[in-house]
Order: sequence, then C-alpha cells, then structure tokens
Amino acid sequence: MNVYQCDPIRDPRWAELVKGHDKASVFHSVEWLRVLQETYRYDPIVFTTCPATEVLRNGIVVCRINSWLTGRRLVSLPFSDYCEPLFDSDFEFTAVLDHLLAYLKEEGYQYLCIRPLSSLPAKIFETKSAGLTHEYFLHSINLEPALDVIYKGFDKDSIQRRIRRAERARLVERCGQSQELLREFYGLFLTTRRRQGVPPTPFVWFQNLARELGDSLEVRIAYKDKTPISAIISLQFREIGYYKYGCSDYHFNQFGATPWLFWRAISSAKSKGVLRFDLGRTDKGNAGLLVFKNHWDPNPKQLAYWQVPIASHKGFRRLGEGSITKTVFSLLPRGLQKSLGEFVYPHFG
Repeated sequence: MNVYQCDPIRDPRWAELVKGHDKASVFHSVEWLRVLQETYRYDPIVFTTCPATEVLRNGIVVCRINSWLTGRRLVSLPFSDYCEPLFDSDFEFTAVLDHLLAYLKEEGYQYLCIRPLSSLPAKIFETKSAGLTHEYFLHSINLEPALDVIYKGFDKDSIQRRIRRAERARLVERCGQSQELLREFYGLFLTTRRRQGVPPTPFVWFQNLARELGDSLEVRIAYKDKTPISAIISLQFREIGYYKYGCSDYHFNQFGATPWLFWRAISSAKSKGVLRFDLGRTDKGNAGLLVFKNHWDPNPKQLAYWQVPIASHKGFRRLGEGSITKTVFSLLPRGLQKSLGEFVYPHFG
C-alpha cells in the first residue's frame, strides 16, 4: 500500500478530515498546528494512504523536532494531551506505521512518539519494537445530563462546598481573550510555576493560542477585591470542552476560587452545547492534582504514550523532573525563569 505526505496547514483536505472525523480533537486542528509552528518552529506533516488527487480519509499528523539538546524525533503531537491517529482501519494504520519507521531511518530521526486517546491494538506494536514511555490519567465530565444533576455528581466537601464558599466570598470573574487578561493570567502562571519548580511556558504561546483559536479560547480570572487570585484557560472544539491551563495564588486558597472557575467554565460550556468537558492529562505521580480531579470525575481514563522503536533511544527526562531540578527552578529570579522557559521548551515537545 502506498503512503503519501501532505502539509496539514496548507492542504485544505486535512481541515475537512478533522472537521468530520469522530476521533478528531482540538489538537488535530489547523489552528493548534499553527500555534506549534509559530511558537516552536515545529514542522507538521501528515502521513496517509490517500494520494493528493483523492479526498483525505485517514492520516497521522506528526511534528518534526530537530533538537541538539534532546535529539531528533517525530512526535504526534508535542505539548498535546493526546492525538489519536485518524484511521478507521488497522490495516491502513499498520501500513503507515511501517512507512514511518522507514522514514525515521532515511531521515535520521531517533524515534516516533504516538500519544493516542484510545488503546491502540497492542498487536500492531508487538513486532515494531515499540514500548510505553509515559502513562497518565485523563478525567472528563459528561455534560449531557441537566446542570443540577452534573453538579450533584461532584464531591460534596471538596468541590460543592468550595464553590459555595467562593460565591459567599463574592468573588468576581472576568472572561475573554484580551491581552490584559492574558497578562494577568501569565502573572499568576509564573507564580505557580515557580512554586512547582518548573520553567514557565513562554508567554508568546498563549498569545498565539488566543489569536488562532479566537472565541474558542476563554481566559477566566477570579478576583478578590480587585486582586487576581486564580485563573484557568479552557478551549472548545466541536462538542468538546477542554481545561488546558490553571494557576493561582496559594495565599487565597481559602476562597475556593479554582473550583468556582472550573464550575463557571463547565456551566458555560454546557450552555453552548458542549457534551464532554476534558480536564486534561494528569501524571500518575502528581498525587495532589490527581486527588483534585478525582473529585470531579472518580473514574478517569488511562492514557499511554508509545515510542517506536523503544530500544533506539530511551527518551529524555520531562521538564522539572527530579527534586533537585525543581528546587533550582524554584529559586531562580522571575526574569531568569521566563528566559529559561523560552530556551528549553522548543527542545522538550
């Protein structure tokens, strides 16, 4: 079976496939791919069994990462919670995967990383020297029931009580995509990343997201007496909502601002016809975040990232991994933190 390549940003067939495929997500969208390209200079490419003269029926989108620090590799997709290969046939997917392995050798890439949402058939990988590299949990909320039914499904003490506490505290919310809101969000984001000991995502990433996604992106900030104390960024694609980023000032944790913002985002998504609200991936080792999300969805889905071939390269440590690294990051001045984030992020997609 022949395998072809296309540019998903310039070839309108990719947007049409993503628009209609039931496995597509915001991470497949042309807008998301543009942000990856504009921010980190990654080149996206689609591999498919469909020639340029035909309608695009399938494809896997990857980004080529050429890093002197972390190696040359193909990733589907960098900085994305998941990115399901858009195939309805195991036979066609296997043909494309075989082609990709040959492409790796020809172009001198070390490995391919695939981040599916579903459990891809293990039999496909058994003869490909593939292996799991990272495992996460994915929490999501079904928004099809009535809003009051959805609310009653959340943990009474950790979620419902804190939402009511935020309402009694008369917190004020601002929502939109303005540069002012982005800058207030980023101020809280820097504070949070410093506390976590992790370099911050470059500000230009959020600027590019807001420009490309437009009204599909919402920045929500909670204020106590005009002071921003918590913020989240959510996205929408078709009938799915996504919580993507969150941050807060821990000095104001007693007001329950973060659960309140989550609930505001969920309620807004429900009013717009969203049927599922994804709370994003959570590392199995992040006990605090895992407990928080379990209070919204006690039955998360497991995500598994595959690397092909696994033996050729063991990958690299994730940003901020290790207690010493986190301590060093947390002690850096804010300006140096920002510069470090701008430097390292293109290498760690």
